[in-house]
Amino acid sequence: MSTLHEADDVSRGTTSPAVLKAVGLTKHFPVRGPGNRVVHAVEGVDLELQQGRVVALVGESGSGKSTVARLLAQLLTLTKGEITLDGTRVDAHFGRKFRRYCRNVQMILQDPFASLNPIHRVRYVLTRSIKIHHPGIRRDEREQLLGELLTRVDLTPPERYLEKFPHELSGGQRQRVAIARALGANPRVLLADEPVSMLDVSIRIGVLNLLRDLKDRLNLAILYITHDIASARYFADRTVVMYAGQVVERGPSEDVTQRPAHPYTQLLIASAPDADLLGERAEGEARGEPPSLISPPSGCRFHPRCPFAMERCVTTAPPIFQVGEGQEAACWLYAEDATEERRAAFGVSA
Repeated sequence: MSTLHEADDVSRGTTSPAVLKAVGLTKHFPVRGPGNRVVHAVEGVDLELQQGRVVALVGESGSGKSTVARLLAQLLTLTKGEITLDGTRVDAHFGRKFRRYCRNVQMILQDPFASLNPIHRVRYVLTRSIKIHHPGIRRDEREQLLGELLTRVDLTPPERYLEKFPHELSGGQRQRVAIARALGANPRVLLADEPVSMLDVSIRIGVLNLLRDLKDRLNLAILYITHDIASARYFADRTVVMYAGQVVERGPSEDVTQRPAHPYTQLLIASAPDADLLGERAEGEARGEPPSLISPPSGCRFHPRCPFAMERCVTTAPPIFQVGEGQEAACWLYAEDATEERRAAFGVSA
């Protein structure tokens, strides 16, 4: 293989089946000490990633977003649930099966400086990726691909960057090298874990535009993990909102950010720097702090902070309700028997 694959324009125009799918994704971490206590980091998360599409996974720190990414990357073992690649169940954490999986699914980490070995030049970083995922490639093909990878991430001319160490690059350039390293596997899925949060505000949009261009050109499926719901609206086709390890809302990004259905989503929007551009603030004001995931609240995990909590929210976890075309929320306010008073308080249509 000497060139990067290009997207099939015909297939990109249709809704494709999920290339990577997670059902009931659950991860508990044991806690040291007496008893059999665990951290309920991720609980029953469903995700579908389609080629040529971006899904944003949004939530505050500690909501379980990065754990989901590491589970999908097979860096952590599942407590429960199932991950499938092209419909085939995956459970590979080492050896040849894991390497084959990594050729399809690559991860971009939050801190580009920490993810690049400081003692190796860019040439070594990219060459190692190519050698691992494309054994037997000829030297001339490898040199051609090195140039293609750097050109693809807008580091041109390539020869200017190949012999540089990570500390000689800016934060944005380091993240572009990390993206190029992921592309060296010729993947179909990118798991981008807060890829711009460590970068200066002035260059974040450039990296997001790069990822969007790669998505279109290479027909990639991208999971974009962020705490910034405003960037999710800008970058993603669909947005999934997580709170305390669980999905509380999901749907088209425009709908989720402009017409948020769950009180927690409204809290995220209200706290966004450009919240006024996203939509109306919540009528009530959330209170308190995120719960302990060692002893999570009964019922809805958001109920201790929710300004619209009802009695059943305390005792029973809500199912996912359909609240619009393609938009869903796990909130009792959308139950058929929710009181008119509560509907009016939250602006829910009958």
